[in-house]
Amino acid sequence: QVQLVESGGGLVQPGGSLRLSCAASGSIFSINAMGWYRQAPGKQRELVARITSDGMVNYADSVKGRFTISRDNAKNTKYLQMNSLKPEDTAVYYCNANIKLVRWGDFSDYWGQGTQVTVSS
Repeated sequence: QVQLVESGGGLVQPGGSLRLSCAASGSIFSINAMGWYRQAPGKQRELVARITSDGMVNYADSVKGRFTISRDNAKNTKYLQMNSLKPEDTAVYYCNANIKLVRWGDFSDYWGQGTQVTVSS
């Protein structure tokens, strides 16, 4: 079985920073794209940032210039550095990864359990 375990969420004041981590473990053959999504109360889950296996990234317009996604392929881990946080960044942040379990298998999406990020004074 594959597990995605997030860490690094918490309470921070506006203008502050947080770094989220997501480690993938289990019987993994290959990981394609990895992403961070978030869901605020009463809103749909939205893509925050995504990085492919060869390092191509894309960001939601609302976080460009403030958030940076990166990955360590050797550790099957990705990170989200969040700077200049705003109250509207408050949400549960979910880790997502597109993973192949065996050489001849298909890629499937896996999700972490989510980590709360609260930006408030």
